[in-house]
Amino acid sequence: MSRRSLVVPQAQAALDQMKYEVAQQFGIQWSPDGYNGNMTTRDAGTIGGNITRTLIQIAEQSLGAGARRF
Repeated sequence: MSRRSLVVPQAQAALDQMKYEVAQQFGIQWSPDGYNGNMTTRDAGTIGGNITRTLIQIAEQSLGAGARRF
């Protein structure tokens, strides 16, 4: 499995929306055409780190609500 493939392909739109929302929260310019090659490494890390933090919180809440445990 490649690094960029999603386990649930239908989640792509939600992840894209989350990227946009996190960038907006931190005042980071997000290009509407999808090209963000001029973004600094620090800004990209801020977005990625906060997305990861949010996804972990969602998973923890799901596990805490009696979801299947591993």
